[in-house]
Amino acid sequence: MGMVESILQPVVLPRMVRIRQQFDASKIDDVAAVVLAELERPAISSTILPGKRICLTAGSRGVDNIALVLKTIAGYLKQKGAVPFIIPAMGSHGGATAEGQLKIITDYGVTEEYCGCEIISCMDTVEIGKTPEGQAVFIDKYAAEADGIIVVGRIKPHTAFRGKYESGIMKMMAIGLGKQYGAQACHYEGFKKMAHMVPMFGQTILDNCKILFGVGLIENAFDKTAIIKALTPDEIVTEEPKLLQVAFTKMPKIKIERGDILIVDQIGKNISGDGMDPNVSGTWATPYASGGFQSQRVVVLDLTEETHGNSNGLGMADVTTDRAYHKVDADASYPNGLTSLILNVLKVPAHFRSDELALKAAAKTCTEGDRDNLRIVRIKDTLHLGEIWISESMLEEAKAMPDIEILTEPAPFAFDENGNLF
Repeated sequence: MGMVESILQPVVLPRMVRIRQQFDASKIDDVAAVVLAELERPAISSTILPGKRICLTAGSRGVDNIALVLKTIAGYLKQKGAVPFIIPAMGSHGGATAEGQLKIITDYGVTEEYCGCEIISCMDTVEIGKTPEGQAVFIDKYAAEADGIIVVGRIKPHTAFRGKYESGIMKMMAIGLGKQYGAQACHYEGFKKMAHMVPMFGQTILDNCKILFGVGLIENAFDKTAIIKALTPDEIVTEEPKLLQVAFTKMPKIKIERGDILIVDQIGKNISGDGMDPNVSGTWATPYASGGFQSQRVVVLDLTEETHGNSNGLGMADVTTDRAYHKVDADASYPNGLTSLILNVLKVPAHFRSDELALKAAAKTCTEGDRDNLRIVRIKDTLHLGEIWISESMLEEAKAMPDIEILTEPAPFAFDENGNLF
């Protein structure tokens, strides 16, 4: 037994209980039908003209039904006689390469075969104008050359700032369409000013580019499509802030808000821009937003396969595993941090050869509260919070909450012969 194992061997982990959290599960059953109904609004359909080459945006997040939404829009455009094509619109994600960005959307099912139109992935940008403060604004070269642009994206609370517009259509224009170069320009003054920069850059694009309309998607607490709205350029300005407030009410959360340790089984770009959404985990990379679960220690056990080695957010954990550490790809991870000007998300926490040692390290280093009855929450990731685990010391609190159902009796963590969780 090595020294690390010797130090951690006496640590006793509490028994855990599986619970079910109740959230509003309402969702759209026929996504394509709702998309088509939105496109049929006269203010939307009248913007689509025969023979025009129309650009659709595809983002870097794991948005529910994104391939179906893009396929449906592309099919509608073709029926109207237009010529659709899709571009990745994700700033510096995908390692800031055309190949990396294409790989991301392909993994989400956004392919030429499925969507029925051309996909063009490139990192070249052109300047389309300047903000009122004099900053140059850039967007994807092919989007700029198109006869029209339809911006498709999910609307939700951002992971690093609060503002009238956060993640959504305005941000996808300001940062996603800008590729690495344009995203870097918008991030130039850091997240302290992002609530100001995003709408200013977005409005400059609305004023200088052929934005036909946006399609905003909102998901429920179970990561399922709940709302779809097509927005004219004017409605992007006036209605997106209202939809953002709706999105806040739809987000999942850990209903017991405080504990000692949060265990996150996996993080990744397909889960959140920060790997794990701090609106849930409380792992904020900037001081310009707050909320989420409050804990002394955060343990991340693994990276998702879909993140392709992009470890953004791992630096916000206190402890991780060798398994996660060895999946880190600097070329995939660092461009995002260098573009957003946030480096702490890229740091590597203390890492241990097994899940068991990682959990014991977190438990040993908790210095507050009842150290013999640690309050621990374990989640799969920050998107899936319907069923989670809590430690036995939190059981009575959970029983008193009407929207929590107890599913199992308390039981020890189940580790395999290598010390990893089943």
